[in-house]
Amino acid sequence: MKNRIFFLIFMMGFLYPNYFGSMNVQNNHVETEMPGDVNNDGIVDVLDLVQIVNFILDQGSLEVESAGDFNNDGIIDILDIVSIVSCIMGSGPCESVNILEIPQYVTDYHGEMLIPEDNPLSEAGIELGRFLFYDKKLSDDGTQSCASCHLQENGFTDPNQFSEGITGELGGRNAMQIINAAWFSSFFWDGRAESLEAQALGPVVNPVELNTTWSAVEDRVAADPMYPPMFEEVFGSTLIDSTRITKAIAQFERTLISFNSKYDDFFYGDFTGFNESEESGFDIYFSEVGDCIHCHQGPILNDNEFRNNGLDSELTDLGLGEITGDPLDFGKFKVPTLRNIEFTAPYMHDGRFETLDEVVEHYNSGVHEDSPNLDPEMENAAAGLNLTEEQKTDLVNFLKTFSDTTFLSNPAFADPFEEE
Repeated sequence: MKNRIFFLIFMMGFLYPNYFGSMNVQNNHVETEMPGDVNNDGIVDVLDLVQIVNFILDQGSLEVESAGDFNNDGIIDILDIVSIVSCIMGSGPCESVNILEIPQYVTDYHGEMLIPEDNPLSEAGIELGRFLFYDKKLSDDGTQSCASCHLQENGFTDPNQFSEGITGELGGRNAMQIINAAWFSSFFWDGRAESLEAQALGPVVNPVELNTTWSAVEDRVAADPMYPPMFEEVFGSTLIDSTRITKAIAQFERTLISFNSKYDDFFYGDFTGFNESEESGFDIYFSEVGDCIHCHQGPILNDNEFRNNGLDSELTDLGLGEITGDPLDFGKFKVPTLRNIEFTAPYMHDGRFETLDEVVEHYNSGVHEDSPNLDPEMENAAAGLNLTEEQKTDLVNFLKTFSDTTFLSNPAFADPFEEE
């Protein structure tokens, strides 16, 4: 019966695209006990689907209209139906709720989080992802997890220049921090992954990292009696595979948000004041004197772009160009966020700078003007910023106002196995 309904709904979408549109939700911000339960009978089933179809076709109403907006995007359409069908059939999560407190100024500037339709956030999904993020079953010998190279106290990056895998081999780039990644449209320094779900796939099978196979990970996770009930709660069945594991990890990673710093208080909160040095650094950062704001802007403090910031005259790492094959992309790397920059050393894609003083000095006097594909925003830095020692100190002090110590110690982000 469920398969027939699934087929019928999709055929309606294809055969009657002009009629199978969407209806705006007037009360989509109202919290509901059970997303999808539009007839309010305590379960999500085919009867709910029928009512939603009729509602979209303007042939009926919903007792709980907000429950029809399963993916919480402000409209009720076929995407909600697909998600609810997945829930009923056990191939997708059965919960979609707003559980994160995101400041309004963030969404005003950057928009809503980039959350796939087939992986809505749920409290159970986030908790499952946290366990998996810290679980060493994801490595071949059970000695490392995602958290081995992404440490909370370091802004979910690695304090070592290059991360060491289970075989002792070192990676070729510094591990990127995971902070406010829900607003990023690409991942890794070279942008080879387009989602957090895709990002989580690679390290497991990378011989320099966790060095295992997904089938082995699936077996190890499934053999742990703790996990099948958790997967059933999140996805509707006990099936454990790489898709569900990475979906859960991605859910957890989307909760790693950091907007509780002195910088936030200045722009958006009850500001107590910068000291004299920080105020001077602020002026340098937001003016042509330091020229920082063009690439590190808005609440996220990055621009989701790939740029060459003039580290080398001769390229030894092609960055984005290695993925696209386009010579115009050679030497370009993802612009990182400056959130918690005080704690995320070392810096740059290859971790060549150990301190913020070194980073500032690079932009002050070390940009290679002859670097292939040097970014146009580096024009002033290439000519030399000529900052005084005092100005450089002030700029570093201002960068430290991006620090959010509550993020670095938030128990909701910590290793759950240490709580047991």
